[in-house]
Amino acid sequence: MYPFSFQNPTRIEFGLDKEKEMGKYMHEYGAKKALIIYGSERVKQSGLFEDVAKSLREHGIEYIECGGVKSNPTISKVREAVAMAKAFGADSVLSIGGGSCLDSAKAIAAGACYEGDTWDFFKGTPVQKALMIFDVITLAATGSEMNWGSVITNEETQQKYSIHNNHLFPKVSVINPKLQATVSRDYLVYSAADIIAHSIEAYFTAEYRPEIVDFLVESNIKTVIRTTEILLNDPQDLNARGEFAWAATLALNGLTHLGISPYGFPNHMIEHSMSAISDVPHGAGLSVIMPAWMQWYQFQRPAQFKRFAKEIFGLDKAEDGILALKAWFDKIGTPTSLEQLGIDDETLAEIIENAAQTAIRAKVEKTYTKEAIEAIFALAK
Repeated sequence: MYPFSFQNPTRIEFGLDKEKEMGKYMHEYGAKKALIIYGSERVKQSGLFEDVAKSLREHGIEYIECGGVKSNPTISKVREAVAMAKAFGADSVLSIGGGSCLDSAKAIAAGACYEGDTWDFFKGTPVQKALMIFDVITLAATGSEMNWGSVITNEETQQKYSIHNNHLFPKVSVINPKLQATVSRDYLVYSAADIIAHSIEAYFTAEYRPEIVDFLVESNIKTVIRTTEILLNDPQDLNARGEFAWAATLALNGLTHLGISPYGFPNHMIEHSMSAISDVPHGAGLSVIMPAWMQWYQFQRPAQFKRFAKEIFGLDKAEDGILALKAWFDKIGTPTSLEQLGIDDETLAEIIENAAQTAIRAKVEKTYTKEAIEAIFALAK
């Protein structure tokens, strides 16, 4: 194994009704004034918001709220919330929602401790300080509840960039599987694609991986496949819902990247350009890109692609494993072609140009040239 240092400071509170204890958890960390950020009004209609807010009031924590965060969260909403947090004197940000909401909360937490524009962080300025971050996660997909990352879209420049910083780990994340039981069928399957994408990026791109890490990744992927099929038939199966949620967390909390050689996130890099330009759901974009990228990249790591086919689908040939993943995406109803996403040639040209520029920013332009990106998208039509 390659040498590594690993520390994940996030405390996970997993189980039914844990969200009703959020005030207690925040009080333990000294929180006194919180900005609560959420997406749609469904969190209020369901009673979830009041359950959490009541807990804060019981522990003497003042709060203000900012709703309206959308999928593919934007810097304009982040800026709005940063101004609110500063004016209120918030010492913490509490996200009640999915990964988009939590990614926004992380950017807000950093921006509230900074005199400049929050987008500066996404252009390379390091985060030096952030408000405390807490969350109740209502959609399993991004793994943001136990990592140091945030992805935000600048709608003016059509750039979708990520930042990673130790100050952005949540203090406490609540995972209650029951809160995720009302997720729509579409977003369940998009989430499955997102988790699998998180799992395969380093699995395929790292030249060296210890077997213990490969086994963990493969187990995670098989868990996602198994539990997705259960949940499509019975959305209220809380055992399957819990395993699915924990698989999402494990896919991107650092454990699957330990002791491996350098790796990349090319599927995410390319998809970020798709959703920056066309605003497609992130997981839907990934289910289109992944099989195409795998077709294009398989000859760089033939043994690993053969292993994937064998361990995940019980097949002998690498090509058959790729086709099996695409067939599974088709089976569960997540898109596998640009046509299904409604992306026309003119929009595609913009996406390719955007992705080529993102590759330069990520310093992978020698591998992901404009021609290479065009070739990948040609396989996704």
